[in-house]
Amino acid sequence: MSDTIQNPPIVVAALYKFVTLNDFEALREPLHQTMLDNGVKGTLLLAKEGINGTVAGSREGVDGLLTWLTADPRLADIDHKESYCDETPFYRTKVKLKKEIVTLGVPDIDPNDTVGTYVEPENWNDIIADPEVLVIDTRNDYEVAIGSFERAIDPKTTTFREFPEYVREHYDPEKHKKVAMFCTGGIRCEKASSFMLKEGFEEVYHLKGGVLNYLEKVPEEQSLWRGECFVFDNRVTVRHDLSKGEFEQCHACRMPISAEDMKSPAFEPGISCPHCIDSLPEKTRAAARERQRQIDLAKQRGEPHPLGRDTRLMKKA
Repeated sequence: MSDTIQNPPIVVAALYKFVTLNDFEALREPLHQTMLDNGVKGTLLLAKEGINGTVAGSREGVDGLLTWLTADPRLADIDHKESYCDETPFYRTKVKLKKEIVTLGVPDIDPNDTVGTYVEPENWNDIIADPEVLVIDTRNDYEVAIGSFERAIDPKTTTFREFPEYVREHYDPEKHKKVAMFCTGGIRCEKASSFMLKEGFEEVYHLKGGVLNYLEKVPEEQSLWRGECFVFDNRVTVRHDLSKGEFEQCHACRMPISAEDMKSPAFEPGISCPHCIDSLPEKTRAAARERQRQIDLAKQRGEPHPLGRDTRLMKKA
């Protein structure tokens, strides 16, 4: 009999819901305390339009958080998708107040008011295989580069804020009658569908639960997904079975990097990679060097290393 003790896997829960929360500011502290009480780490965003974020913890901890959230009738049916990993993908516990839970930057776009047609993962292949349907990936360029659906158009946006301008410059509601969109967990394309309808597009579809839901529900042999899926935690990417993918992350610019990237002379762990070697200012690079030094020291002491996501070093939506 093996003496190896298997620790239970860490539960990673991506959750969101568009719902009017007039008291969102008052929810911050009790929500934060509930996460701490349950040993749940990660970041949740609160805004008047709803809640969004990804957290991780033990099975009991995540269940405790979900129990607290769903006790509020407004959040009783909150959308959440789970995957698993061996080490916690987050090192901090945060609840942030925002103007939007996913930043589009266009006034009066409210999925609680107007939203496109949800498509279940099992029906998604039929939708995107239709040649009359315009299939748009609403994620950012560095996410699309890791993987996407067959036939999907890459808008080459660096933030979600660029999406409205991209649509207005490239598509006409009179010509493009059917549009299907997707994103990682369902939240961006849900808001994008609301925007598209306001712009006059007639038939707007979006993948319910996003790519993560598709990868969970659709057998790999039937899948039209190609590549891996970028996720906003320390796993960086996930495969079709939602296990950790092959990509790592540059801890200077936060971009996903491949094994080939790590062979480049431009790659220095924690300092630079081919994506940022020519773009990061020296002040930022100096901060990256110091952060890497702290990480190395923490590893030597056998302590959790202070590797948090620095949003100053990477644009994301």
